[in-house]
Amino acid sequence: MKSYLSHLECTACHTAYSADHPHGLCPACGKVLYPRYDLDAAKRGADRHALARRQRGMWRFFEMMPVRDETKIVTMGEGVTPMLRASRLEAALGVRTLHIKDEGLNPTGSFKARGLSAAVSKAHELGLKRLSIPSAGNAAGALAAYCARVGMEAHVFMPSDAPEANKKETRMAAAYLTLVDGLISDAGVLARKAAEERNLFDVSTLKEPYRVEGKKTMGYEIAMDLGWKVPRAIVYPTGGGTGIVGIWKAFEEMEALGWIGPERPKMLIVQAEGCAPLVWAFHEGATHAPMWKDARTIAAGIRVPSAVGDYLILDAVRASGGSAVTVTDDEILEAMRQMASLEGILPAPEGAATLAGYRKFLAQGALTPDDATVLINTGSGYKYMELL
Repeated sequence: MKSYLSHLECTACHTAYSADHPHGLCPACGKVLYPRYDLDAAKRGADRHALARRQRGMWRFFEMMPVRDETKIVTMGEGVTPMLRASRLEAALGVRTLHIKDEGLNPTGSFKARGLSAAVSKAHELGLKRLSIPSAGNAAGALAAYCARVGMEAHVFMPSDAPEANKKETRMAAAYLTLVDGLISDAGVLARKAAEERNLFDVSTLKEPYRVEGKKTMGYEIAMDLGWKVPRAIVYPTGGGTGIVGIWKAFEEMEALGWIGPERPKMLIVQAEGCAPLVWAFHEGATHAPMWKDARTIAAGIRVPSAVGDYLILDAVRASGGSAVTVTDDEILEAMRQMASLEGILPAPEGAATLAGYRKFLAQGALTPDDATVLINTGSGYKYMELL
């Protein structure tokens, strides 16, 4: 197989950079870099019909992934998670078609496995040995696991009130864990300082170019799961937002490849009432979201007071005709119970937020009962036993 990776491009000023050297944010303007591919060549050389015959996992999409040398891939079989028809929820809610993409069945128990497999694999190809990350929890465990698999050092900075499971899995994988009194934004400050002082490579959300490539495989899989069609809507729990912009990037690439048509789903974001900078920015018509003060929610993964890729998230939501809502912690807990009792899926609180948000989108008219919708459950509720 051949990767059609061409170069890196700034999502703001469009300056191009080599993909053969480590990069963080755009040196020219400080915005997010995206990997770009030779889509004309890929259209001729990549066959979507061959995907089903390949080994399971997200690396079946190798042609559109950023690692050139297959031997550098660091994988534990992440991706190809179930797309489950939620027929009992359909009946309870009076809707026609509802699916749950269950990312809790990834290695390390969340969708973070996709992003960190891609980031660690590319770091391995580029010869990097020591990586750092600020994390609310699941990304920490994923980085620790993938670094352990390839023999890299992982340096993790995590809020001290992060879920216990995340702290334990990080330590068990021999990562260097620093607990921080504060939020992920405070952990990010320490992570950046440590990276500079200790010569670590920072793989923070969207501050390096490759985690988004792992997350975009959710978009490829959603289309593949639905017979190379897109749903009417995707509901996504949004903190740093790598997943939603990755899925949006995947749809653009697939159209260029001729794998899907121009149709796009509504991209609908859900945030916690106690930490909702992107929901505020969306409804205010803003391009960027201000830092959210006193961020609070039981859903640690979406307790993100600011997102470096806020403009990309907002662009995707608006271009798709989507919308944004907030949900309360009580609504999240009730949605955890409802998803578990009706569908047997014990979701992470972030994943449950999509069900709570879905009800609100229906009530507000952003969705109709006939709109085929996919909820993204980003992780397993088994990692949040203290909430139960």
